[in-house]
Amino acid sequence: MCGRYVSPDTASIERAWHIGRRSGNPLPRRFNVAPTMQVPIIRRGSDPGGFELTEARWGFVPGWWKKPKPPQHCFNARSEEAAKIPMWRYSYSRARCLIPAEGWYEWKAVEHADTNTGEIRIAKRLHFIFRPDRRFVCFAGLMSNWYLDTESSILTCAIITRAAGASVRDVHDRMPAIIPDEAFDRWLSLELHRAHDVAALLAQTETQYDHYPVTARLNSAKTDEESFIQPL
Repeated sequence: MCGRYVSPDTASIERAWHIGRRSGNPLPRRFNVAPTMQVPIIRRGSDPGGFELTEARWGFVPGWWKKPKPPQHCFNARSEEAAKIPMWRYSYSRARCLIPAEGWYEWKAVEHADTNTGEIRIAKRLHFIFRPDRRFVCFAGLMSNWYLDTESSILTCAIITRAAGASVRDVHDRMPAIIPDEAFDRWLSLELHRAHDVAALLAQTETQYDHYPVTARLNSAKTDEESFIQPL
């Protein structure tokens, strides 16, 4: 699972991957990105072989969705199921994107003794997970247009998750699928559409990361401070 992450500012993303922005106001660096927020994504551009940077709502809504309210808990798509479930199936084969990040947070279950009773209890401690060299990463993403009416739509996205690699498995059993820079073109290619080929690329995603505990203050999605990524 990935329920919170750190997003680079728009200018840093453009510099890191030499990508032009399609439109919209630049987004700042954010340390507590939560579902339903607008986030930067990278997708195939209109020019052959090019990429473009745009924004999407983190919280996927398929194009066929007719209800006035979006579906709940659709910010992550499990890599093992996405090719088969109607919610994700079309985008898995035809509408993939990349979601830039500096790292992400997970809640680690930790045992502790109650100071009054001595009873062993389980608490959850937040950890920040990041690339050892601190370079940006790109989560594998799915995107879809949510049609509000016949004349307007909102671009939405979800992060694909996979079984956690050994380096972060002690924190959580899931992690975002992270596409290596050299595989960006392949991931965004329209020629990659067969489910087993997409799955094969996801199986090659990066899994070597560092982590440390951070403040629980970011449990509230209303707060956003650089101190959130500082180790306790």
